[in-house]
Amino acid sequence: MAKAAGKLSMADMRKLINKRAGMTVAHNLNEENPTEVTDWIPTGSRWLDSIICKGKLAGIPVGKVTEIAGLEATGKSFLAAQVAANAQKKGIDVVYFDSESAIDPAFLEKAGCDVSTLLYVQAQSVEFVLETIEELLGSNENRMLFIWDSLALTPAISDVEGDFNPQSSMAVKARILAKGMSKLTVPIANSQSTFLVLNQLKTNITNRPAEALTTPYVTPGGKAMIYAYSLRIWLTGRKAKASFVVDDTVSLIISCLSSNNCFSRASFNFACSL
Repeated sequence: MAKAAGKLSMADMRKLINKRAGMTVAHNLNEENPTEVTDWIPTGSRWLDSIICKGKLAGIPVGKVTEIAGLEATGKSFLAAQVAANAQKKGIDVVYFDSESAIDPAFLEKAGCDVSTLLYVQAQSVEFVLETIEELLGSNENRMLFIWDSLALTPAISDVEGDFNPQSSMAVKARILAKGMSKLTVPIANSQSTFLVLNQLKTNITNRPAEALTTPYVTPGGKAMIYAYSLRIWLTGRKAKASFVVDDTVSLIISCLSSNNCFSRASFNFACSL
């Protein structure tokens, strides 16, 4: 005879769900907020750190996925190297995936990195990067910072093995990223690790003039990556066509997509000279 179902308290339901998941996934928000950012990695710019967190000195949020995108020669890699150096000072293990073969020890040391404790990895493919991060998250109990330089130039395996026809692998990378980020976002948060993705800004080619004016740039990777980012930092080296870029030198566009206490609840654009 089947046992009659009884009433479960909220505490009992949490235990049941966590036991089924094999990890703590159910929380009492009066006691803890699993989405709250409690630690930050400074970017090396006090000005930038204060903008990210409404005047407080903060930086790159720990436990989240962040994008630094920009045009060529706008300092994406150097900014990432400064973040790596500050992460090392906090005792965070740094893994640097390089698909551009443009990083050398002197460059990292100039930014303040200790290259003897930084793990440099050549990014062979998108699948390789995502699978390596997943394996390291499950093997290392220490907090980690993963830097991917860059998403735009990392090919999918089908790109490496195929021909040069872009039609043959259209949207393959976006599908791989969508699946990969759906698997990595929660483990990154639970381990208090950080994923910093470097990307390129591409001109938005559209037949709608209004869209071209309001959204002059887009980033590769598909929409899944946009949803995965908690913070997006865009660096531009020339005046854009949109009204939110106001400087002829290096401008900064920050879009905060998280809804925690530090980030703005609505996405916003901020432009200023670096």
